[in-house]
Amino acid sequence: MLPLGVLVLDFDPLLHFGDAEVRLETVAIGTVLALALLLAGLIARVTPVKLGGSMYQPAHRVHLRPDDLLFVAMGALPGAVVGGRIGYVLLHLDYYAVNQDAIVDPSQGSMELTLAVVGGCLTAAYVLRLLGAPVGRWAHVAAFPLLLVLGAGKLAQVLGGDGQGLPTDAAWATLYRGDGPWGSLIPEIASHPSQLYEGFAALLVLQLMTIAAARGAFPKADGSALLLGVAAWSLMRAAVASTWRDAPVLGPLLAEQLIALTVALGCVLIAVTWGRRQRRVAAADAESEAARESAAMTARRSGSRAAQARPRSGSPI
Repeated sequence: MLPLGVLVLDFDPLLHFGDAEVRLETVAIGTVLALALLLAGLIARVTPVKLGGSMYQPAHRVHLRPDDLLFVAMGALPGAVVGGRIGYVLLHLDYYAVNQDAIVDPSQGSMELTLAVVGGCLTAAYVLRLLGAPVGRWAHVAAFPLLLVLGAGKLAQVLGGDGQGLPTDAAWATLYRGDGPWGSLIPEIASHPSQLYEGFAALLVLQLMTIAAARGAFPKADGSALLLGVAAWSLMRAAVASTWRDAPVLGPLLAEQLIALTVALGCVLIAVTWGRRQRRVAAADAESEAARESAAMTARRSGSRAAQARPRSGSPI
């Protein structure tokens, strides 16, 4: 007997084109990626390369080059793949400790999302360094499209039956009927829609970040938005992971929760360290500017006294 109010999903998750088949989930994720790239390009067009105050002042005419966006996206791919694979190995460490050859076998297993995000950010930053592009500015640009991908991409998993959590009799539980193929094991059991939880949580973070940015929360566009966004998303993901079907590895904590909490803590520490460094640099610049202004004022006063000491033309000797 089905729990009262359970959502039964019964549809064909495949698009048919003659003999070819494409998963609805794949099409949806591809669409989300395209929209995210478009959003990143639009943000890049209004983000100045250098800031002399507020990033939205019209005096700043030189903006990031949208054509660098392709290099950023391509640069993120290898890091995302390697980081995602490392994360998946950590999730199933007991298996890969015995089957070490399977670690580099792309046909076996999958990838983990949290370290995929970290790895992608690192290799994208490396490519930006090679291009001589401002890493902090591009990190600011990437913050909002990344959250869009993380949120809408998770919602798209509903179309493939991926990401179902623990069985539950909650009124909002979901189950899948029909031939599928579905991405979760035993999809016909009413379970937590964990993919929906995480998708809505990421979109909530995106909404809050957008409101904060509109109110001037990130005036320096130095990448703090990306650190804050990834930290908040990681905390949300750690909370949602409590509904996953994985077994705990440390007390009540799952391996994914440990990874997500570590990434969140790392982002916070980097943001604090970077903020202190920026304040020291700003203080040093202000002190240097004050010293230059003082020297210039002293020079003007010395010049004025020298002019007063010179005899005027036509004065009696």
